[in-house]
Amino acid sequence: MNILHQSKHFVVVEKDPDIVINSDDPSVYSVEKWLLSESSLTNYRDASVKHSFRFVHRLDYSTSGLMCIALTKKAAQRCFHAFQRKQVTKHYLALVRGHVMQKETEICQPITACTEPGQEHTMCVAPEMGAECQGKAKAAETALILLEHGTYDGETASKVLLIPKTGRRHQLRVHCNYIGHTIVGDFTYSNRQDTKPHRMMLHAYRLRIPLSLETLDFRTEDPFLESVDPLWKCNTCFTKYDDCVNGKSYD
Repeated sequence: MNILHQSKHFVVVEKDPDIVINSDDPSVYSVEKWLLSESSLTNYRDASVKHSFRFVHRLDYSTSGLMCIALTKKAAQRCFHAFQRKQVTKHYLALVRGHVMQKETEICQPITACTEPGQEHTMCVAPEMGAECQGKAKAAETALILLEHGTYDGETASKVLLIPKTGRRHQLRVHCNYIGHTIVGDFTYSNRQDTKPHRMMLHAYRLRIPLSLETLDFRTEDPFLESVDPLWKCNTCFTKYDDCVNGKSYD
């Protein structure tokens, strides 16, 4: 993990995959523990907060990429309001199974918690559940933009840009699975079948939070390049990230 930006208001970090944000178990390595080990953040530890820092949003254990941590209560409140007003832009890169055929897709399916035995920790789209669960579902919307076709470790795959319009738990993973293109390496939503990849191929690539305190707008390096992961082979490039977002409102 590394720090991409630090001011008196915020720190923006790039999270590695397979690390929890925080844990009540002191033996578990977490983003919180890593932050506490950083000398530049020693003075920002807040004893009034349960896990030492104000995490303004979260990433799944398996997801890598950008995270923002507020260093003051005021900064956290400003971020909270920006999320409430849907002013925050989050762009994710992913490798998904199969070849996505549509260049742009809007996935609008409400999400609810699964109630089947053994699946209580997962989410699913509401139409797949009974009437009781559908009544508890929350609206969820994801934009999917096709970037590339290729193969991952010899199997057909697509590189996509995912833009959540809402922020439901496991939203991107559930929506990709729903349209038949499960994220590569997603053990949970592949029905525990996709175990060969070294990680789940979902990465928080860009984060933009416009605030009066300061405007945060950062992106990371792309982890899904042949030069980074040679198991990924691009056969056809349909568009580049900058080309597909420039001039369009993907917020």
